[in-house]
Amino acid sequence: MKYIDEYRDGKLARQIAAAIAAEVHPDRSYHLMEFCGGHTHAIFRYGIPDLLPDNVRMVHGPGCPVCVLPVGRIDNAIQLARDQGVTLCTYGDMLRVPGSDRFSLLKAKAQGADIRMVYSSADALQIAQDNPRRTVVFFAIGFETTTPPTAVALKQAQALDLNNFHVFCNHVLTPSAISNILESPQVRELGTVPLDGFIGPAHVSTVIGSRPYEYFAEEYQRPVVIAGFEPLDVLQAIRMLVRQLNEGRAEVENEFSRAVTRDGNLKAQRVVAECFELRRIFEWRGLGMVPYSGLQIKQEFARWDAERYFDIPQLKVSDNKACECGAILRGVKKPQDCKLFGTVCTPENPMGSCMVSSEGACAAYYSYGRYKESA
Repeated sequence: MKYIDEYRDGKLARQIAAAIAAEVHPDRSYHLMEFCGGHTHAIFRYGIPDLLPDNVRMVHGPGCPVCVLPVGRIDNAIQLARDQGVTLCTYGDMLRVPGSDRFSLLKAKAQGADIRMVYSSADALQIAQDNPRRTVVFFAIGFETTTPPTAVALKQAQALDLNNFHVFCNHVLTPSAISNILESPQVRELGTVPLDGFIGPAHVSTVIGSRPYEYFAEEYQRPVVIAGFEPLDVLQAIRMLVRQLNEGRAEVENEFSRAVTRDGNLKAQRVVAECFELRRIFEWRGLGMVPYSGLQIKQEFARWDAERYFDIPQLKVSDNKACECGAILRGVKKPQDCKLFGTVCTPENPMGSCMVSSEGACAAYYSYGRYKESA
């Protein structure tokens, strides 16, 4: 498979790992956070921790849109489907994420609510067109990668003058979350999350480009290397971060230059800017309220905004006290630090969002056998 096999070459991987080992200073530690859940899975799927020196440690960040959605927003979606009688469309992973009292969209569906799994916002729009007597709500989640398709759906609904389609917007922004991780008083007080650098997300960066991370790297003096999802991408990004740290630099570098440019996808950015604006504040699971980290639908598209149409309340719901998803999403704890991990909480019986989502850190640890390791 061209463009894939060459990024999975075992011999070359061992050469890069040897280069990392040669460049690492034995008298210091390197704590590197991969923000994206796709990177977390690549790291464990290909056994990258086994190739790294002991003083190079990967810290798993909150880079999964399913994992960071707070319980209150899930309860909102369940209420829409059950109490408002709408046809609620959402992505597959969202169906099993527990809301309050372990209730989920999947359980609501089993009790008769009209909840449908879709692969895209276009699918939800088509369902609305095919069922003009039903009110259809698209439960939109995701980072900058999935926001442009939602914007296109809004514009298509406007063009079609579609009255029975609405969007419950939960799109969030990556750079704001990275800043919050470093600024959070709770993280600083815990003092257990020394972060020296970041592996920047791949898919998100194809849309926003590498430019948004430049201010972040300069302001917080943490290097960022944007990387692809293949094992050689990740290893090379680690080497680039180690080199920057050794040289005392904090810059944005782009390992994923075959897909990411400095300016990103301008067409996608334009359509998002037409339909969305910044929220003053938005709640993230694990991070709490993060200023200017989420998007809301602009007034021009208010007719299709589910939050205005249904007057959706802001619910403040605490996570399950026994579940450590919040600390895991901040990089404060690892999955095996949670008492529920691998016992009560498994992929077949998930208690928290990090185990539900296919990109969650707990799912990655469990799927690739890392739960057998000692902490």
